Amino acid sequence: MDPRTRTAIDWLLTSDEPGVRGQTRRDLLGEPAGEDVMKGPKVNALLSGGLGGDPYQKWTGAHWRLVSLAELGVPPGEPRALAVADHVLSWVTAQRQVRTVNGLPLRHASIDGNALAASCRLGLATDPRARRLAEWLISWQWPDGGWNCDERASGRRSSFHETLPPMWALHEYAQATGDESAALAAARAAELLLEHRLFRRMGTGEVINRAWLVLHYPPYWHYDILQALLVLSRMGLASDPRAADALDVVERRRLQDGRWRTGGRWWNPPDRPYAHDPVDWGGSGPNEMATLNALRVLRAAGRL
Repeated sequence: MDPRTRTAIDWLLTSDEPGVRGQTRRDLLGEPAGEDVMKGPKVNALLSGGLGGDPYQKWTGAHWRLVSLAELGVPPGEPRALAVADHVLSWVTAQRQVRTVNGLPLRHASIDGNALAASCRLGLATDPRARRLAEWLISWQWPDGGWNCDERASGRRSSFHETLPPMWALHEYAQATGDESAALAAARAAELLLEHRLFRRMGTGEVINRAWLVLHYPPYWHYDILQALLVLSRMGLASDPRAADALDVVERRRLQDGRWRTGGRWWNPPDRPYAHDPVDWGGSGPNEMATLNALRVLRAAGRL
């Protein structure tokens, strides 16, 4: 292990969040996690108050908290997290309005995708509502392998923002249930991202959106290359040669001490009146989750 990576891992192991420490041991060192994730200050903040309101309230609603709980490694079957998931699944499966453009379904599939992925992580893949979400997502997939919600869309190309969460969700669902149609749909979505090298136009190679090259945590519904690489790594695709350009960008974003900071954030701290998250994810110095995810991605790609 090179010194910069060792320094970054040692730093992650000093985190006050057991979920960060445990996932570092498991995913970067190949050791048992051995941590009580439920004692984490971020986990407890996410489970405290305000969970009965609008699940989609940015970013305090239960929908967003559910994803963060799953990413912090809350174990399957944990009762408080399951209560959040139950609220979210009931809400999201009641949202059935699907419009069309040129005969193709328009749907905020990132909502359904994030809800399904997190619920699968928490052990609810066999819940009938999870199965319903998976079936809906598969039926809403566009011919190019993605999803879209934009009424201005031509029907020729789907949205990367709306595609990444369903891709993650259908992979998680397939892993948990063995559903082949979900696995195929996730693979089709991955192919869409990979044929664009995650951020380039197919015809010219130009960058589609420079905001995608900026690292964020949490991403919520937004697409960026780090989150795309993370999901691809979970699918065993981080070493695909077409991911190399994005991996190069992540490596260039690395600080001299081996860690990563985020280049922007979609959230506000808990004391702000608008779009605040129940927890402070860190916005100025090196970021734990960005560092953990970048190291996981590089390890999966054989670059560590």
